[in-house]
Amino acid sequence: MSVGLPTTSTSPVIQVIDLWMTFPGKTAAQPIHVLEDVHLQIREGEFVCIVGPSGCGKSTLLNIIGGFLKQSHGSAIVEGKPVNGPDPGRIFVFQENGVFPWLTVEDNIGFGLLNHPEAHRRKQVQHYTDMVGLTGFEKSYPRELSGGMRQRVEIARALAAEARVLYMDEPFGALDFLTRLKMRADLVRIWQEERKTIVFVTHDIEEAVQLADRVLVMSRRPATVKEEIIVDLPRPRDLDDSRYLSTRDRIFEVMGMDIKTGAETNV
Repeated sequence: MSVGLPTTSTSPVIQVIDLWMTFPGKTAAQPIHVLEDVHLQIREGEFVCIVGPSGCGKSTLLNIIGGFLKQSHGSAIVEGKPVNGPDPGRIFVFQENGVFPWLTVEDNIGFGLLNHPEAHRRKQVQHYTDMVGLTGFEKSYPRELSGGMRQRVEIARALAAEARVLYMDEPFGALDFLTRLKMRADLVRIWQEERKTIVFVTHDIEEAVQLADRVLVMSRRPATVKEEIIVDLPRPRDLDDSRYLSTRDRIFEVMGMDIKTGAETNV
């Protein structure tokens, strides 16, 4: 299924065209087909979430777009060029803690700016420390921070390095419920200020509807993009709004899940 863009004169910053991914199986006759015929486009400044069944290949797709895996067939094009590896202007934020435990908060945030003039580095570090709500913790080490605070450090580090695109692979998955809610609100606020392009993989449908401009729903493996759901709701999202609930329920329906029981349906 080809997933297009909303009407716009802006060229897509990310394009995936007829992408397939196969991994070797136990024998040559049993390859593992993970992705097939994947098409998608993402505009500059969009916030797009990717959801789908567990193990369907969401993270594999993100790693291909990010340059950490090479597809078996098809094209991944970012900022007008085929993806041939990671790029310093496009940064990953993972679920597992990626901050450097031997560096302070300010040194972690400024890590991607080591080749910049000191004055610029300090200005960037302070700006993004303030933006993510870590003012006063500049000299703290990761072991002295909560899980949510460490994720804020990762986000600030990506922003301070002037990343144009953020790839986020279930970054809040290890956090408790209340911290996840706070981090979602903080991320939306930061995105509204910075307008970076964000591609966000999550298994949490509620999270996707709270965050995204569009949600791409993937099928079971071998996965393709089954449907695009446009989330045309004002931010911050009202979780009791009937439009929010109908959007959430539609994603459950497309994924073939019963909203009340979690059981699979025949869809």
